[in-house]
Amino acid sequence: MARFKDLFGLKDESVVARELCRSVASVRKMAQTVYGRPHRVGPWSAAEIQELKRYLGATDVDTVALVLARPREEVQAQIVELARVKTSGPWARDDIAEFKRIYGTRSDEDLTLIFGRSLVEVGALAMKLHLAKDKAFLRTRQVERGVTKMPRWKPSELDILRELYPVRPNLEIAEHLNRSVKSVVSKAHNLGLRKNPDRLREMGRQNVGLRYRPASQDS
Repeated sequence: MARFKDLFGLKDESVVARELCRSVASVRKMAQTVYGRPHRVGPWSAAEIQELKRYLGATDVDTVALVLARPREEVQAQIVELARVKTSGPWARDDIAEFKRIYGTRSDEDLTLIFGRSLVEVGALAMKLHLAKDKAFLRTRQVERGVTKMPRWKPSELDILRELYPVRPNLEIAEHLNRSVKSVVSKAHNLGLRKNPDRLREMGRQNVGLRYRPASQDS
């Protein structure tokens, strides 16, 4: 139970389930059992604000509201209020330690709310400390933004690439395979493919033609 409380809201539900050898449904049910209590009323305490900052950016607003036993609207209002609170001057030692601990798993925008600093200050400290975002966090952000990796190459696609790469322009191959030019060039390099001499000479002529094209044609 102690481990559950340490993880819930700070890790994805699937991660919590895996670490506790439970199902996601079981994790959700336990969350309702542990945190499903009447909402608190009245002003927020300093401890509640710190707890909000602990979960901010690690989970969604509904989960924060569940854990803090506050209405969703109140949680959102407090997040807006955090955006108005700004701190200036040198970073405190405790803040730097916490910044190093959570930087990899929070967006810079969330970090500005947690520490009351500007994006410039957040970026500057991260650069000074040589910090980087965690790969798992970046993958999650890509999914949220609808950015996905190109699908794996099928054997039939590889056959087409081997046939076309030596003799056809990369852009044409990319359009034919519905892939990016970068993906085509990278896969060709991995396969050890090369343009044939005739294609290289044609590319050279095209480059020279573009370089010395009369300026009037560019207008």
